[in-house]
Amino acid sequence: MSYQPIENYGIIGDLNTVALVGLNGSIDFMCFPQFDSPSIFSSLLDEKKGGFFSINPEFRKMKTKQLYLPDTNVLLTRFLSSEGVGEIMDLMPVSPDAQDGKKLVRRLTSVRGEVKYKLQCCPRFNYGKSGHILEQLGPNEILFKQEGENALILRLKSSVPLQINDRDVMAEFTLNAGQTVDFLLEDAANETAGQDDFPGFIKQIIFRTVNYWKDWVSRSIYKGRWMETVHRSALVLKLLTSARYGSIIAAPTFGLPESIGGQRNWDYRYTWIRDASFTVYSFIRLGYTKEAGAFMNWVEKACRDIKGQERLGIMYSINGERQLKEYTLDNFEGYCQSSPVRIGNDAYGQLQLDIYGELMDSVFLYNKHVEPISYDFWKDLEKQIEWLSNNWNQPDDGIWEVRGGRKDFLYSRLSCWVALDRAMKIAETRSFPRNGNWKTERDKIYDSIFTDFWDEEKGAFMQFPGSSTVDASALLMPLVRFISPKDPRWMSTLKRIEEELVTDSLVYRYRPELAAPDGLIDTHTDGIVSREGTFSMCTFWYVECLSRSGQLDKSRFYFEKMLGYANHLGLYSEQLGFEGQHLGNFPQAFTHLGLISAAYNLNKQLDDNRNKNVDSDGLRLF
Repeated sequence: MSYQPIENYGIIGDLNTVALVGLNGSIDFMCFPQFDSPSIFSSLLDEKKGGFFSINPEFRKMKTKQLYLPDTNVLLTRFLSSEGVGEIMDLMPVSPDAQDGKKLVRRLTSVRGEVKYKLQCCPRFNYGKSGHILEQLGPNEILFKQEGENALILRLKSSVPLQINDRDVMAEFTLNAGQTVDFLLEDAANETAGQDDFPGFIKQIIFRTVNYWKDWVSRSIYKGRWMETVHRSALVLKLLTSARYGSIIAAPTFGLPESIGGQRNWDYRYTWIRDASFTVYSFIRLGYTKEAGAFMNWVEKACRDIKGQERLGIMYSINGERQLKEYTLDNFEGYCQSSPVRIGNDAYGQLQLDIYGELMDSVFLYNKHVEPISYDFWKDLEKQIEWLSNNWNQPDDGIWEVRGGRKDFLYSRLSCWVALDRAMKIAETRSFPRNGNWKTERDKIYDSIFTDFWDEEKGAFMQFPGSSTVDASALLMPLVRFISPKDPRWMSTLKRIEEELVTDSLVYRYRPELAAPDGLIDTHTDGIVSREGTFSMCTFWYVECLSRSGQLDKSRFYFEKMLGYANHLGLYSEQLGFEGQHLGNFPQAFTHLGLISAAYNLNKQLDDNRNKNVDSDGLRLF
């Protein structure tokens, strides 16, 4: 066994946690039973110690393919060989009441030929740090019992006999064409079901899960171009949403490197106010008001729990806890020996002023397009905006969470303007009393951006005052309606971003050698500094800026090129490497919501009659 490329995985989930399923039929990552619970399978981060759950045909030579059942998160992995064809259906049961969880179902079918298969179920509890014992309850049922306090017990049931092999479970069996075998891995605390008719029980679970996802997708109001791609991104965002709490995580994985062999290996299994607020925007655009409302309820509780003079945190656990102390897993070597593998995230203690803008923009849209917010929620938000109005002009750690020192970042200043602007608009729409000082401070920020961040010589808004480079987060300036997308100063800034940060339509977030230091320098064993990949969400921001500025041919071409960098299932990680390989945690919410926003706006611009005049001399590329 060796490490597969990150893009070789598909994702399944039950709105409580997810599993990553490789093209080789192996589940190599799964935290259980919640997103931020310790892992039970994590060979993605240590091929020897992490644990996995594999099903493989014993073909001498084969090809593999994956696809989702249309409009669902039910994954098919196919093994294609001249000796036969096999197919695994992987899913985690989910139902409208979200109570059908804590189960993993794997249904294996031989499509053609007589095929011999081998199953290996090798969990490694608590990030591979806790041992376990096995108990065989019957020929087709085995318990995995974690050792230690708060121990987890897993039950593996099968329609073929199972054998214990040291700490693991194995099965070897042969299926003829048309024959099926089922496997169920679940929390042993679940009520025992399917004792009399196990195949029928699994069949019911499959039908309920497929119908749940098809019904969910059918509620989308998006009917434009790239509809299947947009809906796949929406399905990813839904998988990253907690049914229990309403919170939305940034990504379901931890420790996947931003550069192979580097140190930027973060834990993204938490709710960033920034990422989740942008996700709410996407849900509202697509008509998923229930999900938007659930997150608003979560935010309202988070604001209500703030005591005294505390400010809003930048990130929380899925249940709203703020302390996310970071530590490293020294027992894991990391993906392709990229260490350290981090759990928790010390960025929770950073000051990132931009979160106020993203939150207030999402509240503004929710209040406008979904339902009016409550008076008590407004009063909680008012306290935060009041704090911001007195503190917006201090340096912070910025959107990229640099660990090399605080700066007066452009994007943080921009977002402070958004926060005060949207708060004023909500107060005006709802006739809420507000502090008259907000307008004064908002206008000060506006003037500050044009005077302190504009570099006349470079003709661009810079990353921070005195900086010699631009930052891709500036692409949000026209998207949040701070500046016209056709304003000469903006068009000049966009040109500078293209010159410094864009390579073949892909966008770097900044130039590390010129930007504010991030506190980490990734080097290979030969001492050569490794450059991080392009940021996929920044590329989608760039596409949207092009479409808003009227460069529709260029925007559409670059959008289509970016779609070509998705994996075989339409999924994206955080970054793309030099060779187009996926880097960073996977799949990432920010990238998929950026895709939705770019597709929504580009489709709207293409449908606008003012943009339908084509030169008579033929096709224009850009």
